[in-house]
This record gives sequence, structure tokens and C-alpha cells, in this order.
Amino acid sequence: MMVYNDSFKVTTPSDREIAVTRKFAAPRHLVFEALTTPALLKRWLGVHNNWSLAVCEIDLKVGGTFRYVWRNANGAEMGMRGTFREIVKPERIVNTEKFDDPWYEGDATNTTTLDEAQGATTLTMTILYGSKDVRDGVLQSPMDQGMKLGFDVLADVLASVLAQGGAAR
Repeated sequence: MMVYNDSFKVTTPSDREIAVTRKFAAPRHLVFEALTTPALLKRWLGVHNNWSLAVCEIDLKVGGTFRYVWRNANGAEMGMRGTFREIVKPERIVNTEKFDDPWYEGDATNTTTLDEAQGATTLTMTILYGSKDVRDGVLQSPMDQGMKLGFDVLADVLASVLAQGGAAR
């Protein structure tokens, strides 16, 4: 099985956007499931450095909402919620995001695309912020490190699911 940990890339396609790209050794329908299925999200999304995804609620439909709450070993929590604006299974998700205790001004809109070629899937998440200043502030945070760690764990989860015959649940 191919491993693509070195494919993680962060770019700035516009003055208000950050794009994050990572290739996975899995078909896109499985990557889509890992992005939208609570049992799978709890195995990889932000679950590093003693954090767990304690709450993961998803109403996967246009106009539906999601709610995530991460908890660390000391009991500290960080929550986020959003609304799904577009869902095209298994290739595209557009949603808003807003943190309970915002560490940046306003909310953001995430557009996630999944492109499959030869059994591997390239995930591109483009995050649109309210202003260049907000985007620049996020770029100065360790957001990229957290996303890279999360995507590395996601790659392991996908490999585990594939090793078990590809049943995601």
C-alpha cells in the first residue's frame, strides 16, 4: 500500500483563503465516509496530543448541522459547529464552521473536494475567511500542524478499514 504523508500541502489561493491538500491511499467513497461518519471521525479528527472528539453529531443534508466538541486529558474542551451548504457524495462538501470560543473573528466556509485516481484520493479543503487579516492570523497559528497530524491519523484509520475489508462502520 502506498503511503502519502509527504503529500500534505498548505497554500493560499487568494487573500482570504487557505487550501490544504493531502493524498490518501483509499477510494474517495471511503474518504468521504471518514469525513461524514461520526464513528470514523471520532477515530481521527483532532485526536492527537491527548485530545479526543467527545461529541460528534452530524445531520448530513443541505441545511443540516454538525457539532464537534474535543476534550483533552485535563478536561478542557473546544467546540465547533456548522451548517452544510452543499453535499455531493462522494466528491464535495461545503460547510460553515464557527468555534464556540472563537480564536479568529467570524466564521469560515470550507469547501472540501475529493478527487480519485488509480485508487488514491486527493482531498483538498479550501477555507474561506472573512478577511485577509483573519486568514493571516490563522496562518500564524499551529493550525497546519494540527491538520497534518489529523490527516496522518486519518490515513491510518483508512488503512485499518481497508485491511478489514473496506466496511467503514
